[in-house]
Amino acid sequence: MNPPQAANKPRIGITLGDLNGIGPEVVIKALADPRLLNIVTPVVYGSTRVLSYYRKLMGLEELNYSQVKTKGQFFPKVINVVNCWEEEIKITPGQPSKDGGRAALMSLKKVVEEVKEGLLDGFVTAPIDKNTIHGDDFPFRGHTEYLTQTFEAMESLMLMVGESLKVGLVTEHVSLKEVSEHITKERVELKIRLLELSLKNDFRISKPKIAVLGLNPHAGDEGLIGDEENLVIKPVIADLKSKGKLVMGPYPADGFFGSGQHKKFDGILAMYHDQGLVPFKYIDFENGVNFTAGLPTVRTSPDHGTAYSIAGKNQADESSLRQAIFVATDIIKNRLQQSNGR
Repeated sequence: MNPPQAANKPRIGITLGDLNGIGPEVVIKALADPRLLNIVTPVVYGSTRVLSYYRKLMGLEELNYSQVKTKGQFFPKVINVVNCWEEEIKITPGQPSKDGGRAALMSLKKVVEEVKEGLLDGFVTAPIDKNTIHGDDFPFRGHTEYLTQTFEAMESLMLMVGESLKVGLVTEHVSLKEVSEHITKERVELKIRLLELSLKNDFRISKPKIAVLGLNPHAGDEGLIGDEENLVIKPVIADLKSKGKLVMGPYPADGFFGSGQHKKFDGILAMYHDQGLVPFKYIDFENGVNFTAGLPTVRTSPDHGTAYSIAGKNQADESSLRQAIFVATDIIKNRLQQSNGR
C-alpha cells in the first residue's frame, strides 16, 4: 500500500451501497456540506446518473460533482465521481432488486481495486443488502468477510467506534446456534490482540484497557450456565495479564453496560454480534461507525443498514456516514504518524 500523498487531506473513496436504500441519500447529504472538502478529497464510486437522480429527488440540485475522466486523477475541493458501470440501471427506492445488488458489488470491487493500486488512502462503504448482493461473485455474509479475504488479511476485527465507546466482536455474522463453536482460545486471544493493536496504532492509546464480556448469562455463573468462560475466556485473559496486558473480565454483558462499567475501558470485546451492537447502538447510534481493524488499509462504514422503509423519502440522517468519513481520516493520519515514529 502506498502512503497517503496528502497527509493533511486524504483521498477517501465512498461507495454508494445499494442504490435502492438510503446509501446514495446519506452520501449526498454528507458531501453537501462544503466544509468536508477542506478535510478530504472525496471520490464517490457508483454512477453520476444515480447521483443526479437522488440529487433531484432531494432538491439538492445545486450540489456539483466532477466525473473522473483519467484513472486516479482526483481534484481537490471537488466531489469526484468514478462511474463503475455504463448501462442504465433502474432505481426503485425502497424496493430491493438484484440489479441494485449488482451495482453495489461493482462499486465495491472498483474502490477496492483502486485502493490496492494506491490511488486512495482509505474508503467508506455505504450499506449493502446482503440478500441482493449475495451470489457466486459475492459468497460472503457482509463487507467484513469479503474485505478480509480480498486484502489477504490473516484476520480482521469488526470494531464499532463511537464517541464514548469502542466495541469489537469475536464473531460477526454468525447465527446464535453456531456462536459457541467459534469461541476458542485461539480466536478470543487473536481478537483481543487485534483490538489492542488497533487501539494503539489507529487511535493512539498507548496502554489500552480492554474489557472482555462473557458468552453466557451472568458470564456462566462459575460454570452453572455454561463452561466457555472457565474453559476458554478466563485462561486467555489470565495468560495475557501475565504478559502485562491490561485485559479484564469476563464481565456479564447486561450488568456491564447497565452499571456504566463500559466508561472505564478504552475497548470492549463482545462474543457475538447483538451482544455488542445492541448496547452500542443504544448509546452511540447517531455517530456510530463500523471500522474494520486489521486490514492494510482503512475502511469504515455507517452503523446502519439500507433502511428501505425510508429510502427515497429524504428522511435519512447522514450523521453516521459523515462520522465514518471523519473516523477514516483520523485513522489514516494516526497510522501515518505511527509509521513516522511520532
